[in-house]
Amino acid sequence: MSRTSSFRDAYDAVLGRWPGPVEAVNLTTPYGVTRVNRCGPADASPLVLLPGGGSTSTVWGACVAAGAARAHRVHAVDLVGDPGLSVPAPDRAIRAAADLVGWLDAVLDGLGSHGPVTLAGHSYGAWIAAHYAARRPARLGRLVLLDPTQVFAGLRPGYVLRALPMLVRPAPERIRSFLAWETRGAALDPAWLRLQEESAGFPAVRPVTGPRPDLAGLAQSSGAGPQVDVLFAGRARCHDSGRAARAARAVLPDARVDVLPGVPHHALPLTAAAEIVRRVF
Repeated sequence: MSRTSSFRDAYDAVLGRWPGPVEAVNLTTPYGVTRVNRCGPADASPLVLLPGGGSTSTVWGACVAAGAARAHRVHAVDLVGDPGLSVPAPDRAIRAAADLVGWLDAVLDGLGSHGPVTLAGHSYGAWIAAHYAARRPARLGRLVLLDPTQVFAGLRPGYVLRALPMLVRPAPERIRSFLAWETRGAALDPAWLRLQEESAGFPAVRPVTGPRPDLAGLAQSSGAGPQVDVLFAGRARCHDSGRAARAARAVLPDARVDVLPGVPHHALPLTAAAEIVRRVF
């Protein structure tokens, strides 16, 4: 799969701003090669980070800078089929949530981690993480869902309509316009924003969609699941955060659920990194 040099340059520019040394590894899985950018003490407990759709693993740099790698070995993952440096297998596509679970099994096996895994995801990455936790609760010590979409609430129709032109025919100006609208003009990292624009020409596969994950079995009172933290973006346009938070508390009464006021959905890992690290990492 080819990548334009401008995309790679933009990717490397964002990754180069992460504090401290970053080790890039390519893990072989049944669904292709997965790029993982990792940092932090090699013997620390593993923190596996899944980005939102199209955001790449580099979006987690602000959380690393805010201290996520002080007590964890951070493993930031490029989703297979999404913009990034992961390369899908030509003969075995990810088509369903079960395939995503199998892919993550192979990723976690390849990390060689020490201790129980904390799996965290933002947006679409949170949807993947939630499906994984529902099917593999014993593999996780903690599950962190950052403004998860399609987990506790559906998408607002207005958000979908606004996103459709960008999704159907990606273009730098459409990506920039959509992000400016959704984040309500938040000051985003210019280097990351450039990477988002460069992703317009990236050959991506259609993301897997499907039903909401069944998380009822993760209630800690049953002793069967990991500790769960859910943090919603208070100014998200994709869903009603208050309603989603109430639904999360109903499904997971033992989870720690909170809403960060004043934070939009797509800006959450970038502009609220310090608060995320303080609360959940």
